[in-house]
This record gives sequence, structure tokens and C-alpha cells, in this order.
Amino acid sequence: MKKLFCILFFPIIFLSCKKNNTTEPAGPDVYVAGVDNNGTRYVAKLWKNGVAVNLTDGTKTSAAWSVYVSGTDVYVAGYENNGTTDVAKLWKNGVATSLTNGTFRANASSVFVLGADVYVAGFEFNGTAEVAKIWKNGIATALTNGVNDAQGMSVFVSGTDVYVSGFESGGPTSGIYAKIWKNGVPTILPGSNIQTKAKSVVVSGTDVYAAGYDYNGFMDVAKLWKNGVATTLTSGSIRAAGNSVYVAGTDVYVAGSEHNGTRDQVKIWKNGNGIYLNSVTNSSAAASIALSGNDVYIAGFEKQVGYVPKVWKNGVATALPYAAYDGYAQSIFLK
Repeated sequence: MKKLFCILFFPIIFLSCKKNNTTEPAGPDVYVAGVDNNGTRYVAKLWKNGVAVNLTDGTKTSAAWSVYVSGTDVYVAGYENNGTTDVAKLWKNGVATSLTNGTFRANASSVFVLGADVYVAGFEFNGTAEVAKIWKNGIATALTNGVNDAQGMSVFVSGTDVYVSGFESGGPTSGIYAKIWKNGVPTILPGSNIQTKAKSVVVSGTDVYAAGYDYNGFMDVAKLWKNGVATTLTSGSIRAAGNSVYVAGTDVYVAGSEHNGTRDQVKIWKNGNGIYLNSVTNSSAAASIALSGNDVYIAGFEKQVGYVPKVWKNGVATALPYAAYDGYAQSIFLK
């Protein structure tokens, strides 16, 4: 979502001569949603400029997948277990609203705000299959008929048009099909359809972009779709995935990971050209990308003793505070 170089990921020293009483302009506020493990269970988390806030009390499993800031309001989408099943949740300024009643498992994967309207994409199980859903101001609309498993993974609103990307199983080959729903009408994105998922969607002008992956029968392949036309970002000989897409002017960025022969590693594709984040030496992945001017921010995680939630700015990593166990940064928004 648009919450939304080569040289970008190599160390660069900027020297400047400043007059007295001049200061550098302040950077954006950096919001990150994610999750960490408190030793017993996973806990939904929000970081603002590196300062962590737990969104739940930690007594039940929860996770935060997406963050969006509108004015002074901070929205986070995710889920919290009620002791029996997962309940789709939306937090506004830390206050939770349940989007589902807790009868069946559900998850809120993505949030987007336009004016007074708050859109959330996700899914809810109906007793037979997972149903892809969009909630507008808390009111749910099913995107699928509930026969086959489906999920909404990302939402983007452009004018009066609401786009949701995700996947649905079944279809002609009984595989998993990447889809974009525009105002509830589905379009299947081209792929092998053995297992193809569109994990992120962004609209820029009249162009609709989606990022995800396509299993080719041997390996996951990172993919970018523009107006339904697929571009394969990786060779298909090693594992890769596109997790987030961001458009800045004429430049299209995809963030994800690709196996480098030894481990999965953070990778960015700019206009189709892939760049490993060479400062990362351990297993890692980029979950989300956003730009502020020429600065590129990535949220993700890196394997150390456990997994460490991280933000990379122009390739320079900052570890986010987390409990003593695994932590994951899943979504980034710049304000």
C-alpha cells in the first residue's frame, strides 16, 4: 500500500557546510506495526519513532499487521484471541474495536483511511471456508461466496474505488489464485495458479500495482503485476517473494526477500532491478516499504538469537525494542 538505488544500499557519507543557527529539517514520524513474543505468547505492538507500545495486555495471543495514520489518529489492524478463537481487531489510538464476534476465527490484515472512512481487509471463517472480507467503518462485506478459502491481504482506496488484493482457492485447476477485487468485483491475476498470492496493492493515477509471489511448481517466484500484467522479478530457481509495493512518481518499488544461496535475505526491486540489502548477514525479510523524499524505509526482521524487528533507512538498520524472544516488524507508515 502507498502508506504508502543501487547506491541506496551502500554506505554514503554526506558532508555539509552549514551556517550558524541552521538546523537540518526534521524527518518524518515513523510508525511500525508488528508483533513480539513475551515468552508465553505473541503480542500486538506499535512502535512510533522506535518507542514501543503494547496494544494488548499480553494475556492472549495477538498480532498487528498494518498501520495507517490520518491526521492525529493512528489505526492498526490485526487480531486478538478471545481464549477460543482469533477475533479481527482495529485499534484507533490504542483503543480496540472488534470487527468480528468471535464465533469463528478472523483476521484483519490491512487498514486504509480516506477522509472519515476507515477500510479494513481480511477474512473470517464461516465454518466451512475462510471468506475474504472488507470492512468499511466496521460494516463487513464479503468478497467471496464462502465455498473456497480466500483472504483479503491489502486494501487501497483511490477516489470512490476500493481495491483489495489477496487470493482465493478453487477455480479451474483447484489451485490458489491471486486476485484483486475492485469495488467487490474480482479479477484473477496471471500466474501458475498452483499457489499465487497478491500480498500488497497500490493505485497510482490510473495504474493498479500488486506485489506477491507465484509458486512455479518448484519454487516461490517474486512477482509484480501492473494493470493485470505480470512481471517476474526473480528467476524461479531460488525462493523469493514480493511482500509490499510502493510507487513514488515513475518509480515502482517492491520489498520482500530472496534466497541468496545460503539464506533468505531482504531484497528491494526498483523498476524491476533487484538489490540485496548487503548490510544484512543473517536470514531476513522485508515486510513493508515506504518513502519520504529520497529516503527509503523498510520494516522487517532479521534472525539473530531470535528474530529481531528492524527498520532500515537507506540500508542502515535500527533494531526496534522487543521482548526477549522473537519480534517482527510487519508494516511501516511515514507521517
